[in-house]
Amino acid sequence: MKPSLGSKHVAILATNGFEQSELELPLQALEKAGAKVSIISPEAGEIQGVHHDEKGDTFATDIRLDLADPLDFDALLLPGGLANPDTLRAMPEAIDFVREFGLQGKPIAAICHGPWLLIEAGLVEGRRLTSWPAIQTDVRNAGGEWVDAEVVVDQSLITSRQPEDLPAFNLKMIEIFAQGEGTVVGVGAVAPEED
Repeated sequence: MKPSLGSKHVAILATNGFEQSELELPLQALEKAGAKVSIISPEAGEIQGVHHDEKGDTFATDIRLDLADPLDFDALLLPGGLANPDTLRAMPEAIDFVREFGLQGKPIAAICHGPWLLIEAGLVEGRRLTSWPAIQTDVRNAGGEWVDAEVVVDQSLITSRQPEDLPAFNLKMIEIFAQGEGTVVGVGAVAPEED
């Protein structure tokens, strides 16, 4: 029996420059499994995807990042591309959004350069994961164990390397998202300082 996500609400955090297949194909798989999916972005309106170095399609955003509450979602997807996670990891509100999923033990799926956001949120230390090979040193420097595999699951953290891994990534993401909360992703997370 295929896992059902009928009662799940999944956030996809993305901005301009996301690798289109890494947002579009997981989005389709999540919706097919019954999930409600919302694209969260610092930009209102639409965000621009890419196919490697070429301009891709635009996708409508559902909720502006400054209005999104991680408590309203059951799981988080972080698509890659180069510009997308590089831009988001410089935004404190994006890092806080990602960190909160980890601290709450909610499942997080990240592909390609998406793990950059996990690194910035302090969610990699002591974790086993994969990513686009060029950022494996970043993963290791953040205290993670980098593995060269099409999909790696460490408790409720699901990671993949590249678009070619999407079939395996999508299957594992749906399986873990269906299981829901219960395993703390943010073991190495650093809570934000109180002012």
